[in-house]
Order: sequence, then structure tokens, then C-alpha cells
Amino acid sequence: MPKNMPKLSPHWITEKHIDFEFKKYTLLAWLQEVDRLFDQVRLYPPLAELVEHYRNAKALKENKQQLSDSFTQKLQGLDIENFKLLYEKAAADDNLMEEIESILDFSLPRFALALEEGKKIYEIVEKSTQIMPIGLVPLNSDAGYLFLRGGKSASTEVYEYEVTIFEQPDDKYRALHTTYVASYTSSFIHSYVSIKTDLIHGNAKLPNPAVYAVETEHDIPFTETFLPVAKRLLMRRLNTDSPLQAY
Repeated sequence: MPKNMPKLSPHWITEKHIDFEFKKYTLLAWLQEVDRLFDQVRLYPPLAELVEHYRNAKALKENKQQLSDSFTQKLQGLDIENFKLLYEKAAADDNLMEEIESILDFSLPRFALALEEGKKIYEIVEKSTQIMPIGLVPLNSDAGYLFLRGGKSASTEVYEYEVTIFEQPDDKYRALHTTYVASYTSSFIHSYVSIKTDLIHGNAKLPNPAVYAVETEHDIPFTETFLPVAKRLLMRRLNTDSPLQAY
């Protein structure tokens, strides 16, 4: 098992010591860990975190007010009558703002470069991965099972999935939730069809589930790469005829 990847705080640019050299080495050390995981074809969580950090840095670069608001607040006093704590924002002087601008100018192209590398690895994995329905797909395919089989593995990993809908002020989104069910040793007895039958008999809540199998020809890290890629493929498949956006 690889060692846990250190976290880079969402507010790493404006928290603690706002010093270009300090922030530069903080970022480079984190990106070195990202490269290490990418070399092992471990895409998540580093790829998702890269997207978040790149978007945050880009937004700070483009929005001076957001940059000002990102500074921490200091406790100023207590409003006894209204039971409220009073805060004041730490002011940022011109030199501090210039330091942050330098940090942003340094970090943005490096985030972008690491993102491109992650996307390339993702595309290679996705091209070697296939998704297929097992049996007839019901009209409502928002709940069912996902079968995963990768590389030389002799097992089929089974997950139950459910699609939920949640609303944002600007739109509706579909979110995919998965729960591990069981592992079946691949054999003539445990074919995809027989596994589906076994699951139906064992779960009265899903008498007619949608079932999809995802296979890859490569031996890749399961949790960090295969499962997230499979879930994205399934979400794309389920959203083919849906007017809602995938999340």
C-alpha cells in the first residue's frame, strides 16, 4: 500500500506564512507527491484535488475581491446584547498582495501542467475500459449493480449503485452513490448472469435491477483508479438520454 498523500489546504496560498519562497517549496513538495502517485497510475484523490486547486488559484487571480475575502478574520470582541462574536478582517497591504500575485503566477502553470499529465493517464485508462449491460436494462436504471473485473484478477467486485437528484440554484444534478456488496470468484458457475440472479434473490428491494459490468485489460490500482473511472463511465452511460447534468 502506498503511503497516504499529504493534503494541500484549499487555502494554502493565504494561510500561515505568506512568503513566496515558503509557498513555492510547499507547492513543489505536494506536486512531487502527485507525480509519484501518477507514476503508479493512482489518479484519485490527486487528480480531483488538482482540479480544485487550479480552479481556486484561477479564481483568486481573476477576482481581487475574492482574494481579499480569503484572509482570515480576527476576533475583535463580543456583542453581549445580540450574543454575537465580532470579527475584523486582517488587512492586506500592497507588499502582501504582490507576494500573493507572485505565488499565483508561479502555481497556476504548474497546476495546469500536472492536470494535463493526469488527464493523459485518465484517457489511457478509459480507452482500455469497457462498460456493458448484463441482460435487459429496465426503464428505470437509477438503481442497480456495478460489476468490476480488471486485468488478471480472478474476482468480480460487486457494488450496488443509486442515482440521486439534488438541486442547485442554477440547475439540477445527478449524483452516483455506490456501496460495496461482495466479491465473486470468476468461474463458469459465477458468470455475470448467475451473479445477477444471485443478487436478485438476495435483495428483495431490487427485484429488477439495472446491471452493468466494467472491465479493463490492465492491472491498475482498484480504489484509486479503476473504481473512479468505472463510476464515471457508468454515470455517462446513465445520463445518455437524461436532461440532467452529471455531478
